[in-house]
Amino acid sequence: MVNFKSRPCGKAIWPPASGGCSIAGAARGIGAAYANALAAKETENSGEGEMTNRRVAAIGKAFPRLVPALFAMALAAGMGLHPAAAAETFDLDVIIPLSGGGAFLGTEEQQTIQVTERAINEQGGIHGKPVRFIFHDDQSSPQIAVQLANDVIQTHPPIVFGSTISAICNAMSPLMRDGPVQYCFSPSIHPAPGGYVFTSQIASNDQQSALLRYFRFKGWSRIALITTTDASGQDAERSITRLLQTPENRDLKLVENGHFNPTDVSVAAQIERIRAANAEVVVSWATAAAGATVFRGLVQAGLDLPVAASGSNMTYSQMIQYAAFLPKQLYFGVSAWAAAGAANIDLPPAVAAEQKLFFALIAKAGIHADIGADLGWDPERLIAAALNKLPPGAGAAELRNYLLHLKGYAGIDGMYDFEAVPQRGLDISDALVVRWDSQKKDWDPVSKLTGIPLTP
Repeated sequence: MVNFKSRPCGKAIWPPASGGCSIAGAARGIGAAYANALAAKETENSGEGEMTNRRVAAIGKAFPRLVPALFAMALAAGMGLHPAAAAETFDLDVIIPLSGGGAFLGTEEQQTIQVTERAINEQGGIHGKPVRFIFHDDQSSPQIAVQLANDVIQTHPPIVFGSTISAICNAMSPLMRDGPVQYCFSPSIHPAPGGYVFTSQIASNDQQSALLRYFRFKGWSRIALITTTDASGQDAERSITRLLQTPENRDLKLVENGHFNPTDVSVAAQIERIRAANAEVVVSWATAAAGATVFRGLVQAGLDLPVAASGSNMTYSQMIQYAAFLPKQLYFGVSAWAAAGAANIDLPPAVAAEQKLFFALIAKAGIHADIGADLGWDPERLIAAALNKLPPGAGAAELRNYLLHLKGYAGIDGMYDFEAVPQRGLDISDALVVRWDSQKKDWDPVSKLTGIPLTP
């Protein structure tokens, strides 16, 4: 009989194990079969064995049929093309900027998503299948993101994660009108209630609301605003000016409202107007390099004021890169994750427990906690939990309907309630204000939930 000593090529293993099935291994098996057949024939001819001509003939007939099948399996193994591989994993597509201007966030999200993948799989994956996140680089381009989304949609997935930048999410969203579910990583988009588009974290206006509340309690009433002229800057300007008109903020005054192009290399004129207006605090809503332009301009002008920045600037890599010109008092409005399970912040116990797990796992992976890491955890964990609640094979419509009514899910960003806050699940009750500590190189929570200062 044929006796293969190497691992059978037909065994479904993904990814292929080291030293496992290969073309060479299959060839050795084929050679063994052929050698066995020849040895049997020689034994029969010498009269020393019991094998009959009929059995030798059977081997002779079977052997040619074995070779193509064995070779096909060997070829598949050598190329990594296991026929059962697709059925072995539950693949989830992620469209994010891994190159271009948004890569400072996208690459951090990718690193944490890989940690999250392992955490999900250690808890059983989705319906017993290991989860595998498939990354697609949109190159920080709305046009490329749309092309990638169209390609992914052809596979009829229940969900697509991404992108990271609000303009890119908004470009993708029309494609999801009838599904699949889109889970955008930008807090600055505002999906229509009841649709297939969902978004992460507290909304940018809740970040801003928490910051304004913090300012008010600290007695900083004269506000200077500086924003970029792009979509995110315009959205921030509308939101902040609207918040300043609410009864709660009647004691706050907008004393300067400056603008600049994201590609400008200097904002010296805008900074001088802020100085002339006797502002007590600056709100800078500008992303990445544009945010750095404001930080540098304030320091070069010698204007030492508390500065509140866009959450998109809250990455560890930016803080280290911009260390030489960061404002001494730099604040961010952020979701509850930054509490890190702290006992002095009134977190729901399940949220605190999830935060402790998150911080432990990313620390083990050598990842610093920041906004990018946060985006790589909650959306993915939440969706995996939702799909496990649904029957195997559930599609986009079933997933959307489940999410629309999901409440009481404990994430690191807070306790989700999609009925109270459609398409997002989080609100101002899940907001914190943090301050960057340049000595510790970490974020210090300085407020309770909703933005009330921890200390007067």
